[in-house]
Amino acid sequence: MYQTTMKNFISVHDVSDVNALVGKALAYKADPFRDKTLGANKRAGLLFLNPSMRTRLSTRIAANNLGMDAIVFNIDKEGWALELEEGAVMNGTTVEHVKDAAPVLGQYFDILCVRTFPSLTNKADDYGEAVINQFIRYAGIPVVSLESATLHPLQSLADIITIKETFAEKRKPRVVLTWAPHVKALPQCVANSFAQWVNAWGEADFVITHPEGYALDEKFTNGAVITHNQDEALQGADYIYVKNWSSYQDYGKILSTDPSWMLTNAKRALTNNAKVMHCLPVRRNVELSDEILDGPGSLVTQEAGNRVWSAQAVFGEILTTPIP
Repeated sequence: MYQTTMKNFISVHDVSDVNALVGKALAYKADPFRDKTLGANKRAGLLFLNPSMRTRLSTRIAANNLGMDAIVFNIDKEGWALELEEGAVMNGTTVEHVKDAAPVLGQYFDILCVRTFPSLTNKADDYGEAVINQFIRYAGIPVVSLESATLHPLQSLADIITIKETFAEKRKPRVVLTWAPHVKALPQCVANSFAQWVNAWGEADFVITHPEGYALDEKFTNGAVITHNQDEALQGADYIYVKNWSSYQDYGKILSTDPSWMLTNAKRALTNNAKVMHCLPVRRNVELSDEILDGPGSLVTQEAGNRVWSAQAVFGEILTTPIP
């Protein structure tokens, strides 16, 4: 029998059975209030160090569906400037150390949800997850990632849910993660996370395609076929996940803005009538063309809707995990 054992939710490694968690999410989608008293008299703190729309709203809805009180704190705009460095002499712009703030939040909430972005300048700190790990270390309660420096697990769970509910054939779907151009240097976290989850799920033929210089950290991509030829990668694809990311090797840099990497109907014609996915927000006619986003193959709205059920499934797991 499946036993919930989730203490935190930071990556796929916190999940004992991906398919069981997806099944739980789909059960909530079919009946959102089936566990409406599970979180009664519990509070979830939603701590945002960065902007958010889908993550903020879907996570609040998910908590409310379980009877939890969800409180949003935009610490980047409403709180004191946090110090994260151990042993820091706080004679500069920071006002409160995370060692003091996190335990207080642990007194106020039963689950702490944290959203933070990478610096894209300090690779060691970013890939060491310096921010979210401090909250895990000092809060003393379960921590859920609403996106961190390297991963976006609630998004990736929603992505697997979306593939699972839209693919009915009795074979593995061919799933292609493709880099797309962008005007800004973006984190690698969505791409890292999608690769990590698809590989851990193990129920797709997985291909990653990107220009030279955009290879992701191998600890996330091991198990995928990787190619620099986008047209070759798209051949026979059932799903195309489109996302920009900045360089991991030349950390945080934009090495290409080649518009030929933007997905169009002409490129989709190479596929097996592929469904197209993106985490949103998306730069129209830069990352993805209007004809794709407004076309019959786009899953972006359904995918975003599934963010509610991914968050609700995770909250459900944590709330039913025995306290040691």
